[in-house]
Amino acid sequence: MQVTIVDFGSGNLRSAAKAFERAAAEQGLPCRVIVSSRAEDVASATHVVLPGDGAFADCKRGLLALPGVLETLGRVVRDEGRPFLGICVGMQLLATRGTEHGITPGFDWIPGECRALAPGDPRLKIPHMGWNDLIVRRSHPLLAGIEPSAHAYFVHSYHLVTDDPDAVIATADYGGDVTAIVAQANIAGTQFHPEKSQAAGLRLCANFLRWRP
Repeated sequence: MQVTIVDFGSGNLRSAAKAFERAAAEQGLPCRVIVSSRAEDVASATHVVLPGDGAFADCKRGLLALPGVLETLGRVVRDEGRPFLGICVGMQLLATRGTEHGITPGFDWIPGECRALAPGDPRLKIPHMGWNDLIVRRSHPLLAGIEPSAHAYFVHSYHLVTDDPDAVIATADYGGDVTAIVAQANIAGTQFHPEKSQAAGLRLCANFLRWRP
């Protein structure tokens, strides 16, 4: 098994790598975890992870600057069905488009758009930063062994609002529903950071490694 964490100059890559290494070790799973910006390392992956921090448009530009990576992602994930996990902006990029600082096309792997958070309570600050409970909307292999109200760590000002309600696996409450986990076929994303979410995050990483959609 090889997990390729895509490095396009955004995201806490080393922390993400350590989380998957630890999850694999604790579960006794033979796993090589690499951080790479090369298309060939995406092509050889059994599992692909796309972390991201910052603005939607900046992250998309960062990916486009890597020769062959976006095309290879499309082939191995959409055409060949290998498990994919987007984290934070890596999840937002799954949308049809982002609306931060103008309209930017996303991957359009999960229909919808990335919109600014608009909490109903004006006392709630943007960005949404800190621990929040997950509200499980439907069962999924990525949530195996995770308590329905597990805590997860969020840092974001936007979230993916999908046109397909069946794609929403879990939400969080931040003055209204915030998309926390999406999944469709072999593609999944978390708005929160599993690598910062302690036991629940490590369990999700382990579940992703075992996932055979």
